[in-house]
Amino acid sequence: MEEKLQFIDPHIHMTSRTTDDYEAMAKAGIVAIIEPSFWLGQPRTQVGSFQDYFSSLVGWEPFRASQFGIKHYCTIGLNSKEANNEPLAEEVMELLPLYLHKETVVAVGEIGYDDQTPAEDKYFRQQLELAKEFNMLVQVHTPHRDKKAGTIRSMEVCLEHGLDPGMVIIDHNNEETVQEVLDRGFIAAFTIYPKTKMGNERMVAVVERFGSTNIIVDSSADWGVSDPLAVPKTAGLMLTKGIAKEDVIKTCYQNALDVFGKSGKMKASHWTDAEGIDQRLLFNDNSVLRGQLPKVEKDKIV
Repeated sequence: MEEKLQFIDPHIHMTSRTTDDYEAMAKAGIVAIIEPSFWLGQPRTQVGSFQDYFSSLVGWEPFRASQFGIKHYCTIGLNSKEANNEPLAEEVMELLPLYLHKETVVAVGEIGYDDQTPAEDKYFRQQLELAKEFNMLVQVHTPHRDKKAGTIRSMEVCLEHGLDPGMVIIDHNNEETVQEVLDRGFIAAFTIYPKTKMGNERMVAVVERFGSTNIIVDSSADWGVSDPLAVPKTAGLMLTKGIAKEDVIKTCYQNALDVFGKSGKMKASHWTDAEGIDQRLLFNDNSVLRGQLPKVEKDKIV
């Protein structure tokens, strides 16, 4: 029997998802995920809310993922929307260094532009400098409006600050931006949404045209209409459409591992050599279970 493919979703907001999603993701072959810090749908009003959120990304959420056999990493940064509240942004900037050194934080992100305001530009640049100081990868959110110009501007600012393009993941690409990103040596990530941005069919066409080098597939599944199984579904469609298996593996697993592995914090051994699931474990006296028997894999039984 052919070996089942494994997948990495390098951009998914599991804080917004359910345990059912984790179970389905694990069943579909997702072994590791990266959760970027992001906009929660309404503005946060004080720095403590950022602190609690960042703490959950390096604490509770990795535990929750582990209870379903998935390795959880994250990226930490001030998102572009909330960069426009400058008094609060200043406080968040002071908070970031406290989290960037954490063992599961693999990049500064997701950062960049939304409306491309002066404040967004200011804090984008400051966080690029922070990434240089910590020798970290950068995960860039490209704007939903005026995307091509915003994407080019994002890359130009990264180069202006002396960042290695191979250490910068440019996310939310589409057919209009991918060539510019690849030509400049950056990593091109694609968000697969059911209705907007890149769809599965369009992603297949991108790989057919541009190949699999420096191209990454992710879901960006969050609190909106989105699909936490977008990566394995896109992989399946690629195979059906005749994309070579090696290209599917690269775009849906290996490229993400190679790029984010540059952080030194993400390694395949984290899941290939992991101990089995033990749902008897607690985090701050809390369990993911609600009365059902805990799943305990054989090599964890004591």
